Amino acid sequence: MTTAKSTDQGIWQTFVQSPPAVKAVLAGVFVNKVGGFLNIFLVLFLTSQGYSAGQAATALGVYGVGSVIGVLVGGALADRLGARNSTVLSLGGAALLTAALLYLPDYALLIAAVALLGAVSQIYRPASATLLSELTPDDRQVMVFAMYRFGLNLGTTAAPLIGFGLYQLGGDDYTLLFWGEAIVAAAYALVAFRVLPARTGEKGEAAAEAPAGSYTDVLRDRRYLVYLAATFFNAVVYVQYLSTLPLDVQASGVPIFWYTLAVALNGGAVILFELVVTKKTQHMRPKLVVGVAYALVGIGVAVYALPLGPAVIVAGTLVWTLGEIIGGPVVFAYPGMAGPAHLKGRYIGSFQFVYGLGAAVGPVLGGFLFLQLGHGAWPVLAVFGLAAAVAGYVATRDRAEVQGGG
Repeated sequence: MTTAKSTDQGIWQTFVQSPPAVKAVLAGVFVNKVGGFLNIFLVLFLTSQGYSAGQAATALGVYGVGSVIGVLVGGALADRLGARNSTVLSLGGAALLTAALLYLPDYALLIAAVALLGAVSQIYRPASATLLSELTPDDRQVMVFAMYRFGLNLGTTAAPLIGFGLYQLGGDDYTLLFWGEAIVAAAYALVAFRVLPARTGEKGEAAAEAPAGSYTDVLRDRRYLVYLAATFFNAVVYVQYLSTLPLDVQASGVPIFWYTLAVALNGGAVILFELVVTKKTQHMRPKLVVGVAYALVGIGVAVYALPLGPAVIVAGTLVWTLGEIIGGPVVFAYPGMAGPAHLKGRYIGSFQFVYGLGAAVGPVLGGFLFLQLGHGAWPVLAVFGLAAAVAGYVATRDRAEVQGGG
């Protein structure tokens, strides 16, 4: 009866009936993604300051490494300090470091600050996801994480446009842009301190009374490790549309318009349809949703193996986009339900770490395969995608198993 009621309530009712802290987190995800100009404009900023293209690219890579490490640290801090303190630490620190980048006198200090900023700015991600999971009833977890992803995707779409607007408003200078990002982060840190709970009622008390735990405890969950492996390979395959696909489009002589159209279709379709589709998928067997979603990503990549042309680019993109729409919220919600309460942050942190690692490794692996095999790289990547689907299906526990600790 509860499940049916949740289905009837739908998206808006789920949001309205969520606690104020959940609304604050969902709003904060959007606001902070909109304010996340740095990784978009970092290279342009550094080259404008007289640094070489190589130095700028190195700084962006260092920022990425720091971000991956920050997710793991964030998972541990979410369990030890609570979501509120972790979020305030993350965004308060990010505000200071972002503004400081404008005034650092040499490259060594700048690289150190970029690495630290990459780590600090990502601490809030597992903290916010952990809080969402703790404050949301089990039958609404998937829908709430669909809203979480909606905020991420909408903010990602808006960030470059707002960042460029601030750049132009500042007279083609980066000062207003960086200070704008710092102010957004600092403002949300204050909101988080006022609105988010230090702990989360009974769940927070249970976590405080339980053993502190560590990532070693996560590694003992062999079935969850298979889920993480599936997540890694899915991320490797998913990210190819940003790396290998444009290389193949260029090599095949297809007008770049069709590639940009496909990317735009992906972003638009996810924003428009993911919440609606989640009204249905949130009540399906999680393992089925994960398996089908990962399989569609693999099949979409396999479509690219056909003779490359506009129809193949668009069709392949729409197939794996369908997989993202079907599975994204379930994939993101599952880590918060997979482990014990006192390890929730670490389960979520390990998921975000592995996903980020796959997204970082994917372009390197895809580029290597493309250099060796050319257009023949796609069938190999498709095999990775289908392997991820099988592993995801096998590893994901159904609701009865999760609730029973199976």
